[in-house]
Amino acid sequence: MWSREVGWFVAIGVVSTAGQAALYWALRLWWPPAAANLVSLLVLTVLNTEANRRLTFRHADAGPVRAHLGAGGLFLLGYLVTSGAVLWFRHEQPAASPAAETAVLAATSVAVTVVRFLVLRLAVFRGRARR
Repeated sequence: MWSREVGWFVAIGVVSTAGQAALYWALRLWWPPAAANLVSLLVLTVLNTEANRRLTFRHADAGPVRAHLGAGGLFLLGYLVTSGAVLWFRHEQPAASPAAETAVLAATSVAVTVVRFLVLRLAVFRGRARR
């Protein structure tokens, strides 16, 4: 079962990471890094959570409220880690382009995603499978 879940999670994660990166890059035209990351991550977290609830963890007993509340806590962790990485990068490379920031954001998001899968699988979507 985990292999099917991992496959769906990776597919949804790739699409979500690309979507967040594209939205972040677009928002960086007008907003500072932390604000662009907050909005892009929030939008994609809601979409990602619902896709994972319906596809990846479809046999779990968790309903939409539990899924989105659990993902909300992970959202905060993801925001702090990804924003910290981008802000650190900007401190080290002040002349870096938004494209370079976006690459840092995407790479950091991959690391956060591993933790996110484990927490979602073991805590949020735990329990007996639906029949």
